[in-house]
Amino acid sequence: MCGIAGFQGPLNTTALDRMTDQMILRGPDGRGTFVDAESGLHLGHRRLSILDHAGGHQPLWSRDGQLAVIFNGEIYNHGPLRSELEALGHVFRTDHSDTEVLLYGYRQWGEDFVKKLNGMWAFALFDRARRQLLLSRDRFGKKPLYYYASPGLFAFASQLDALTRHPGVDRQVSRTSLLKYFAYGYIPAPGSIYLNIYKLPGGHSLCLNLDTGARRTWAYWTHRIEPEPLRRGQTIQSLAGELESLIEEAVRTRLVADVPVGIFLSGGLDSSAVAAMARRHINDLHTFCIGFTESTYDESPFAAAVAEHLGTSHHLRILDGKELGLIRQTIVSGLDEPMGDSSLLPTCLLSAFARESVTVALGGDGGDELFAGYDTFRALRPTEMVERWIPGPIHTAIRKLVNILPTSRRSMNFLFRLRRFLRGLAFPSAYRAPVWQATVEPEELADLLDGPVDLEEVFAEAIECWQESANLDEPLRLMQFYTKIYMQDSVLTKVDRASMLNSLEVRAPLLDVNVVDFVRKLPYDLRFRAGRGKFLLKEAFRTALPAAIVDRSKKGFASPVSAWFYSGELALDQPSPLLNRPAVDRFLRTHRAGRADYGQALWNMYLLNAWLAREGPLRKD
Repeated sequence: MCGIAGFQGPLNTTALDRMTDQMILRGPDGRGTFVDAESGLHLGHRRLSILDHAGGHQPLWSRDGQLAVIFNGEIYNHGPLRSELEALGHVFRTDHSDTEVLLYGYRQWGEDFVKKLNGMWAFALFDRARRQLLLSRDRFGKKPLYYYASPGLFAFASQLDALTRHPGVDRQVSRTSLLKYFAYGYIPAPGSIYLNIYKLPGGHSLCLNLDTGARRTWAYWTHRIEPEPLRRGQTIQSLAGELESLIEEAVRTRLVADVPVGIFLSGGLDSSAVAAMARRHINDLHTFCIGFTESTYDESPFAAAVAEHLGTSHHLRILDGKELGLIRQTIVSGLDEPMGDSSLLPTCLLSAFARESVTVALGGDGGDELFAGYDTFRALRPTEMVERWIPGPIHTAIRKLVNILPTSRRSMNFLFRLRRFLRGLAFPSAYRAPVWQATVEPEELADLLDGPVDLEEVFAEAIECWQESANLDEPLRLMQFYTKIYMQDSVLTKVDRASMLNSLEVRAPLLDVNVVDFVRKLPYDLRFRAGRGKFLLKEAFRTALPAAIVDRSKKGFASPVSAWFYSGELALDQPSPLLNRPAVDRFLRTHRAGRADYGQALWNMYLLNAWLAREGPLRKD
């Protein structure tokens, strides 16, 4: 795993060095730069050495010096692609670098060669002859890529704070992005916290003409749920066996590295399935788990049971408040853009813990999105019944009654879920997925940001996603939201930032292109059945894992931020120049009085304040 950065503009090697060095945690093992004075192109790279230590230095050039690439990620099918390209006459310089496949894949198949890749990536490829720069990001956006464009300057980087190290990049905070940050808990692509700085969305490429400055951006791939009826001869058992085989192959290819590899093991079905498949290929498999002293957040006994069943070398660290306090400072000092998922904390600690022993870890990300594992899928049927049988004024009255009940500090308690469920009922279907997740209720946004709010603009990404999947039933439309928006901009962003703060590469076998292509065609009742998600995934691993693991309910991976604000361990001492202070104080008083659980909203405010303090003076639109 690495970090990339670059720009086209006036010659400025100091700016390139600053951008590149800002990403040292992404690539502590090496550094490379290139400047083309004729075009004004600057390329910078930081390397975390995973494959081909000797031959993988970047920028990596083609043999004729016409193509160069800087690359962040891993291409898991680079071996077969290399063989195919060699058979077509291409001669490689490296022994087994996956990066070099990008150069000759582009030369052979053109800009859309990325459709042949199975992996995670963000890269910039310089074509000297065509005078163009090609940027691309993997299908689900596992690897980040920001860019900025203004007259005379185009710049890009793996991290937002690396991009803004260029003096020509304007740092003006977007009010719309702030609203989205509190409405979603993250900022969906293509937006960023800044005006005129964008995320290249997952599944997209961008081509820059170095002579004219003209840009083209296009989607080379879009996740589409296209359920198909079972074919003749297909059974649940045969499909479960096929799914298991696909996941095993995805895990096998992700175990390939020239450095030690381990497994994130939470004790949930997704990570346990990955561990079970990895154990078939590695005798001394190392698994890593974080536990909590607060029992309602702790899954470590389940992880220990899986490790014992599989016979892994299991590593467990139980966290207390002091350790979580220390890691908060790491996150505050290293987070390039505010994001509100409190599981960033334990994920960062887990990454630091695993990095003591391994350089690469495999995780179970993607299982909840692909197989309808979230509570919101369970809420769809009750939502339909309430809307059909209970008049709107009555659910409004019920919601007001529930909101005055005392809150609980237990993780994902019943009252917390009920309040979220009732909140969603007040909005049209297209809004419900983000509203169920929101850290701040839509009607509170205007008060917090002290001004008018256009909810259609705030939830534009969710509305667009809902409209694009109009041919699907509501559960599958909800699944499309989770897969296309929430997974990319919250789940995968969290894992990337937490792991890269510790120079650890994390791979997601469940998001293998072949696994995804199989799952997207499954009927919904093979994902969600009898009020439970992950039906076929559970059937696929019934013989490989204990029944208590396969059939247990989802717990989630979170932090007790509500308790920290309730006890005063966390505070909002510094007023934010971007938020309405009376509204912030009201949130905090209400939370500490136990009248509502605003823990996630307060955590969002805390991170925003810390980020602003680190970034220094900014302009506000």
